Amino acid sequence: MKSKKKLEPRIKRKIRIREKISGTKDRPRMCVYRSLKHLYVQIIDDEEGRTLVSASTLGNDFDANLKNKKNLEAAKALGKLIAEKAKSLGITKVVFDRNGYKYHGRVKSIADAAREAGLIF
Repeated sequence: MKSKKKLEPRIKRKIRIREKISGTKDRPRMCVYRSLKHLYVQIIDDEEGRTLVSASTLGNDFDANLKNKKNLEAAKALGKLIAEKAKSLGITKVVFDRNGYKYHGRVKSIADAAREAGLIF
């Protein structure tokens, strides 16, 4: 369990970000979550309150050849996967929600891979 010392500032950043960012039908919100073992990404329409596309390192459609499911290679594969799923539904533009995490490491790798695969932030 994470200590409150590390968790509280992230929650405060998350709330501050979510006050400014909202997903619409034209530009849904791409939200990233990282746990200690896995990575999760959702594309959400906040107006309707529903998830349009989701992908994680736990899913069956994720690359099973990767040995580690939480490193930079897994993040790149996940970013590419979410972009392909979004493009199949006709979603090309999204608003990136880093969910209070710093924009580096795995979060940045997901964003860069999604941009390379065709999503526009």
